[in-house]
Amino acid sequence: MATLVAKKKTGLTVWTPITTLPMLTRRAWMTLSGAAAAGELTYPFRGDHQQGVTTPAQQQMHLTAFDVTARDRDSVIDLLTAWTRAAENLTAGLPVDSMRVSKSAPPDDTGEAFDLGASGLTITIGFGKTLFRDAQGRDRFGLADRLPAPLAEDIPRMAAEKIDAARSGGDLVVQACAEDPLVALHAIHNLTRIAFGWATVRWTQLGYGRTSSTGAGQVTPRNLFGFKDGTASLRGDQDQLLRDFVWVGQDDDAADWMAGGTYFCARKIRMTMEVWDELPLRDQENAVGRDKISGAPLSGGDESSAPDFTVRSAGGSPAIPEASHVALMHPTRNAGVHMLRRGYNYTDGSDELGRLDAGLFFIAFVRDPRRHFTPLLARMQFDLLTEYLQHLTSSVFAIPPGLRDGQTYLGQHLFEPAAG
Repeated sequence: MATLVAKKKTGLTVWTPITTLPMLTRRAWMTLSGAAAAGELTYPFRGDHQQGVTTPAQQQMHLTAFDVTARDRDSVIDLLTAWTRAAENLTAGLPVDSMRVSKSAPPDDTGEAFDLGASGLTITIGFGKTLFRDAQGRDRFGLADRLPAPLAEDIPRMAAEKIDAARSGGDLVVQACAEDPLVALHAIHNLTRIAFGWATVRWTQLGYGRTSSTGAGQVTPRNLFGFKDGTASLRGDQDQLLRDFVWVGQDDDAADWMAGGTYFCARKIRMTMEVWDELPLRDQENAVGRDKISGAPLSGGDESSAPDFTVRSAGGSPAIPEASHVALMHPTRNAGVHMLRRGYNYTDGSDELGRLDAGLFFIAFVRDPRRHFTPLLARMQFDLLTEYLQHLTSSVFAIPPGLRDGQTYLGQHLFEPAAG
């Protein structure tokens, strides 16, 4: 409850609200303390790599793709410069810009996150293929010769897909992740506002409840099918694997400006939960290849145990079915290839039959989609889980390296090679 306390200040009486919280339980105090800690959590916007890749996955995501309407290269640079300045402030828990003194003009910051702190906000910016060449192959901004080879190739169509082109791709992408959903929304809200006249929103996706663990101390979350998800996924402290499978190397292709960057591969995957819910537990576990409660592979052990694909059941069949998700997607079955997964659950209400329109917004960061994403996606067509999944969107973006000292905008080494 709140009480008003009168204080004398420069001859005036100022009424200050004092909030008291009577009879708080220990759990309530811990919740409040956790919220405060989340609000104070910050990640620096500048660095060798962009945040929002290996950063410990936050609980909330707000992602928007944009189509550039600006007609010249300088205008795109102006947009990226404005976004960079705003992102540096927002990730530090500050307003997007200084607050206007005049009450006769709109404030620079929309204000919905003023009291929430940074809440672990990360802002990750990427470039789509159409920023370099339009659908007709025309060089839009003098960048065609800087198009990275992995971005130039589209992801091949897979069986049973229903890809919505209007909700896929784009010239630019901005991923905002935070522990508080309002902080993530506030970031996208203000960056979209800044983009007015330079770019328009193509599509937006909200995500909640991380479906992967990128931090060393993070526990494995469960997906909407009730299984632990991402047990064998790459984590942010596995430096050698990150160099091998996430970060672009200096000599990877002709696009040297991408060195230290990565590629963002995203798919919106609807999960037919009502059908899945009626499967016997044995069938669910055989489709995944893991125990539903413990997360252990069906070959035995605990969640962290390596799957043993030689183990046989009492009837002589493989303990882990050959068409299970684990058997098809585990790194040991794919020449050691890893992806850094960083996806989120999504829920878009219900359809006309009352079925949940929900699933996984899958995100993977990889060094080269042609070698580290597309082959795995092709194998997934034969996964027993595929019967209960529907792929709705598909996008790939180049995520440039982080903002370095002396640079004024993200992507400067693309537009101005000498600045790299």
